[in-house]
Amino acid sequence: MIKAAIFDLGSTLIAFQGEWPDILEDSTRALMDSLQASGVAMAREGLAAAFRQQNERYQRQRQIDHLERTTAFVLRQVLQAQGIAEPPAEVLLEALRQMYAVSEARWQRVPEAEEVLQTLRRQGLRLGLLSNAGDAENVDRLIDQAELRAYFDPIVVSAAIGIRKPDPRAFEPILETWPIHPSEVVMVGDTLGEDILGAQRCGLHQIWVRAFADAQAVAAFDGLVRPEVTAGRLADVPDAIGRMNGLPH
Repeated sequence: MIKAAIFDLGSTLIAFQGEWPDILEDSTRALMDSLQASGVAMAREGLAAAFRQQNERYQRQRQIDHLERTTAFVLRQVLQAQGIAEPPAEVLLEALRQMYAVSEARWQRVPEAEEVLQTLRRQGLRLGLLSNAGDAENVDRLIDQAELRAYFDPIVVSAAIGIRKPDPRAFEPILETWPIHPSEVVMVGDTLGEDILGAQRCGLHQIWVRAFADAQAVAAFDGLVRPEVTAGRLADVPDAIGRMNGLPH
């Protein structure tokens, strides 16, 4: 019997509109603009290139060790490597807010998200949220922008705990909060190699939502990770959970 559901955020409950390469370029420009406006003495193009390279390096590394290096950590590392004195914490935080504002404007709540979550709550399910992300404040803003916070308890972000899905330790802060056995919990997400594999490692049920899944990420795990249930869209999730619970459909 499914008594609780853990949801992923990006590309599951909210969907991205735009081209990531363009957004990443604009985001880096906004970061540099903010640092420069705050009086940080720097070689702008060199710093931007180093920041992109270090981010790409950690993107690859975290796929292997599943450790989360926050964006703030990466930025501080790059500033130090470039011989730039670290500015006050509030300057770095504002620069990161400006950087993330570019992509935050491109995320929108999936139209059926509210109805799905309300349905599951009416059915008595507990709901938690587990997101892989390099900045916890960025995730908090996205949750509030989509008006989703009231549905979830707890909310866990990899940037806050230092561990990413699919490492089973990423799921522990939620599972330890609920008096529910893992076999009574379902993970709902768009990534085979993070959401679904992580759930399988924890003994959770899994629903893979394909609607906004990244094709390249899917191809990397196609045939290697087989979800228990595949849903074409988020709206299919309540019925899928009902079938898991043996309800007629």
